[in-house]
This record gives sequence, C-alpha cells and structure tokens, in this order.
Amino acid sequence: QVQLVESGGGLVQAGGSLRLSCAASGRTFRRYAMGWFRQAPGKERELVAAISGSGVTTYYADSVKGRFTISRDNAKNTVYLQMNSLKPEDTAVYYCAADRTTDPLVVARPIFEYDYWGQGTQVTVSS
Repeated sequence: QVQLVESGGGLVQAGGSLRLSCAASGRTFRRYAMGWFRQAPGKERELVAAISGSGVTTYYADSVKGRFTISRDNAKNTVYLQMNSLKPEDTAVYYCAADRTTDPLVVARPIFEYDYWGQGTQVTVSS
C-alpha cells in the first residue's frame, strides 16, 4: 500500500505561480508512473500532467501545456507540479496519483490505471 500526501496548494492571483509536491511512501516509488489530476466544482476529474517512472516521458493536457511542468525526484520519493501563469480556470482540487505497474518509460493516461491517490490540495486562482 502506497500513501501519497500533497502539499503546496493555496490562493494565488492570476498570473502567479504555485509549486505542488506529492510525497510518497514505499521503497518502489521509482517504478511508479505518476500523475497530477484536478477536479473543479461540477466537473469531472481530469488528468493535468503525467510522468513515467524514469522521469524520461511526460504528458500535459493542452490546457496547461507551456505553463505547468511535472517533475520527480526518485531519491526523495516526491513528484512536483510547477504551475506558472495561473488562470482562474485552473482553480480546482489537485490530486496526485500513482500507477504501480507502468513501464518505466511510459506514462499512464486512463484514470482507471492509477492505483493510489492522495487526499488532494486546493488551488484557487483569483482574477
């Protein structure tokens, strides 16, 4: 069983930046593909960014491409989401998730492939 704990959310003005962190338990973190999802009020949970276990491969939703950067530090069992040029439409609860079975060079895209989830952290962007 893997425990994931997000941090770094908060309130920021449009155009500002936040850095989210997700700390994972376990000794096999480097094997897991990781993803950041978000869910806004009244909307479905959506994949924002994903990274392969090795860190070589990344994916970004079109809505955040060029503004957000996902990264990981396997030595620290941590995945990050750097969010720049934030917009009010980025307001959501952000969740990190882990796929324990993904190839180290491949990201996980479908939500059902993710096995473990953090509790979420609120990001609010004011206009």
